[in-house]
Amino acid sequence: MTSPLLEVGGLCVDYLTEAGNVRAVDHVDLSVEAGEFLAIVGESGCGKSTLLFAIAKLLSPPAEITAGSVVFKGRDMVRLTEGELRHVRWRDYSVVMQSAMNALNPMKSIEAQFTDAMRAHSEMTTAEMGDRSAEVLKLVGVDPVHLRSYPHQLSGGMRQRAMIAMALLFTPDLVIMDEPTSALDVVAQRSLMSQIKELQQRFGFAVIFVTHDMSLVSHYSERLAVMYAGQVAEVAATRSLFEKPLHPYSVGLLDAFPSIRGPRRPLTGIPGSPPDLARPPVGCRFQPRCPKAMAECLLRQPDLYTVDGSRVRCFLHEPAEVGTGAAE
Repeated sequence: MTSPLLEVGGLCVDYLTEAGNVRAVDHVDLSVEAGEFLAIVGESGCGKSTLLFAIAKLLSPPAEITAGSVVFKGRDMVRLTEGELRHVRWRDYSVVMQSAMNALNPMKSIEAQFTDAMRAHSEMTTAEMGDRSAEVLKLVGVDPVHLRSYPHQLSGGMRQRAMIAMALLFTPDLVIMDEPTSALDVVAQRSLMSQIKELQQRFGFAVIFVTHDMSLVSHYSERLAVMYAGQVAEVAATRSLFEKPLHPYSVGLLDAFPSIRGPRRPLTGIPGSPPDLARPPVGCRFQPRCPKAMAECLLRQPDLYTVDGSRVRCFLHEPAEVGTGAAE
């Protein structure tokens, strides 16, 4: 068997503050296969964006990777220097930020920003850079005439497409996307996601996609990771998780999401709010809000257990021999 394109093992990210360290990502294990579309969902503050920035090695103080590894194409990114990372970023993996208006430089044209990226990571001639800029803009459905435009002259959807075009300048193996559709209307969201999926299937790159929108997840991702309080609560094939969620938190997320098909049902939501990561609860982090909490949930944290190809962090799915051994 071939190794995964990306393998995250025991990754921890702490925010180093004067009041003490706050662990925003806590021993996360994830893998992404070549050409796979992995979505990551969860409530605000659960660590999704911090995890992405850690994988991309774009964290800035006070955030710091304190443990674990991020092995991409056989190399541990955590141990690479900034100089070594320059040869990997954009060429092998790229990042699409959450807010294109903030990510794009308002003082430079789109073409100038594309050129800056290519000049930093390649030895293309000026003519080659111009040709490639027009080519990738066409790929995302934007007329190359807008290369001369500044960000404020483009709509939100066009700015987001420009960011995706920039991410594809070198046709990387992995594209990391942090809620790229959050500022768009529903029609623009669906159009952009269809474009991303089409490009992914055409060029074969893998995608890690963070979002709050469960409808986008259900339509476009192949595998889904649910995060809660800095930890992975469940990882499964998207269709499997939607049909039979194993973690009570996953059940709550789906129950809070309206469906336009099937019988009408009330939306229940999840009571309470996520814990303060500076003072996480003892035991299972979801137990204060969990309708199925047991005495065991107050005493220790569950591991990620494998169930029919899925992985779930819940004592409801703890193998009998593990539970027996822990109690002795």
